[in-house]
Amino acid sequence: MIVQEIGVALGEKVGPAMDAFLGSLPGSPLILGLGEPTHHVEPFPLLRNQIFQHLVEHHGYRSIAIESDCLAGLVVNSYVVDGIGSFDDVMRDGFSHGFGDFESSRALVKWMREYNENHDEPIRFFGFDGPFEVAYAHSPRQAITELNSYLGSPYTVDSLIAEDERWTNPDVIMDPTKSVGSSEEVKQLRLIVDDLRGLLTAQTPRLIADSRDDWWRARLYGRTATALLRYHEGMAVDSPDRISHLLGIRDALMAENLKAIAEYGKTFVFAHNGHLQRPVASMNFAGAHQEWWGAGAIVSAELGEQYAFIASALGTAPNPNVGAPEPGTLEGVLDTLPGDYLLNSADIDTTGLKPRTTDNFAYAPLDPAHIEHTDGIVFLKTVPQLYG
Repeated sequence: MIVQEIGVALGEKVGPAMDAFLGSLPGSPLILGLGEPTHHVEPFPLLRNQIFQHLVEHHGYRSIAIESDCLAGLVVNSYVVDGIGSFDDVMRDGFSHGFGDFESSRALVKWMREYNENHDEPIRFFGFDGPFEVAYAHSPRQAITELNSYLGSPYTVDSLIAEDERWTNPDVIMDPTKSVGSSEEVKQLRLIVDDLRGLLTAQTPRLIADSRDDWWRARLYGRTATALLRYHEGMAVDSPDRISHLLGIRDALMAENLKAIAEYGKTFVFAHNGHLQRPVASMNFAGAHQEWWGAGAIVSAELGEQYAFIASALGTAPNPNVGAPEPGTLEGVLDTLPGDYLLNSADIDTTGLKPRTTDNFAYAPLDPAHIEHTDGIVFLKTVPQLYG
C-alpha cells in the first residue's frame, strides 16, 4: 500500500489532526512550518488560520510568521499587539505579495487582535520574507535609516541612498548593467551598516535594558539592510549563478528572521513549500535551472528536531493547468482518499511514484523523493479556484 494509514481527516477535525500529528513527533517543535504548493489559493491560508488558532490555544504557540515583507509586518504586529493604526491601513500597508487583499489575511489579523484584547500574554505577527522578490529589491532606505536613528544617527546616509527609484528599476533582473549594486555608494553603505551592526552588538546590555522589543526590531533592520545591499550587489554581477545566488540571499535572510522570531517562543510558519522544505530548493527561471538552500533547510540543519515541516498538496483546481492528478503520482494516490487529510510522512510509501507534471509555473507539485524529508503532508482534494 502507498498509504499505510489514512491519517486524520480535516474539515471540522483540524484540532484532533494536529494533536495526533504533534503527538507523533519526538518533541514539541520550536518552529513548525506549513507549506503551500502555490500562492493565492484561499483554502490553504484558511487552513493555516485554523491550525494557528489551535496551536495558540492548546500547544503554547506565541507567533505566526508568513512569507511576507518583514518590515511591512511590523505594521501588522503593532496593530495585533497594541491596537496601533486602523484595520484597513494595516491590511493595505502590512503585507507584500498582495496577501493583504485576501479574506484569509483579514480574518487572521482580526482574530489575533481579538485574542490579544482578552489575554495578558500577546501573540505576535511577523513577515519573515525580505523586502524583495526574485525580480526586484527595495531601496535600503527604511532599514538603514531606522537602524541609524536607533543608534543615535552616527552616520549621514541620505546622500548615499539618493533616489529610491534607482534601486527599484525593474529592468535590472535581466540586465545587470542597470543595477546600482556596483556603485561606490553601495560599497560605502555596506561598510556603514557593518559598523552599525557592530555597535548594536556592543551596546546589547544597555539596549535590552531600555527595551528588548526595540532592540529586536533594530536587529531586524540590520539584517534587512545587509541582505538588501548584498542582493543589489548580486544583481549587478553578470554570472551564470546570478539568480541562484540571489535566491540564496533571500532564503538566508528568511532563515535568520525565523530564528529571531522564535526568541518570542514557539512559532508557526506559513510559506511556499519550496521555502520550508529540507532538500535543496530548485526552479526554472531565466532560461536555466536554479538551485539554492531554502530557509527551512537552513533552520532544520541548525535546529534539528526543533524544526518540523508539513508540506501541502492539492488534487484538482478549476484551472486548465491544474486538472486531476495523473495516476502513479503522489497526488494521484492521495486523490483516491475520500477527502482532505493530514498524514504522517512515515505512513506514506513513495516507491515507484513519479513526479506530477504541470504547465502552471506558479504551482509546484510535491516531489515524491522529498516526502521522507517532511514530517507530514496536508492534502486538499479539491480547491474552488486557483487564484483568489
